[in-house]
Amino acid sequence: MSVPAPRFYFGAMSPYSWLAAERIDALLPHADRRGVLAGAIFKANDRVSWGLTERRAAGMADCDERATAHGLGPITWPDPWPTSDLLIARAMSFAEQRGALKPLALSAMRLAFLHGADLGERDAVLEAGRRAGLEAAELEGALQAPAVKLALRAATEEALAAGVFGVPSVVVGTELFWGDDRLEDAARADEKLRGG
Repeated sequence: MSVPAPRFYFGAMSPYSWLAAERIDALLPHADRRGVLAGAIFKANDRVSWGLTERRAAGMADCDERATAHGLGPITWPDPWPTSDLLIARAMSFAEQRGALKPLALSAMRLAFLHGADLGERDAVLEAGRRAGLEAAELEGALQAPAVKLALRAATEEALAAGVFGVPSVVVGTELFWGDDRLEDAARADEKLRGG
């Protein structure tokens, strides 16, 4: 019986998603990446980003520490942050259709968290696309394309159906692992599932 690949659900506006996206290939190289609309995930679960709560300062400090520990930092936080992730989420859906989700997502998150770009802005999204090898005019048109909107909705609904309530999350079999700090646990569960 074939074992399904782990599914990695992430949002480009999430610093923990960025940390996980930079590390996941070393731990779960066969994981299927799924860019989602994090705002919709939060809304469906009656939650908000920790960046909009009293946990903001502690969360930012934790992300800074993790980025440094993983050799990725220092973080340059976008101002404002968080903002709408709608455009970048649509761009990720389009990039997935082009086989370019990984390079676009990493380009976007590096722009956001290493260079302070606001991914809620069209120009930042287009720059991420350019860095990932996507043609700017085609990407800009895709941001309003009905098929791209539908694909994003489908990916987000798939995540919700799998029990995802925050990003990043990895689903291994029927087990959900939420957070950058659970990647190693997800990798161990996947190895066990595969008979390792």
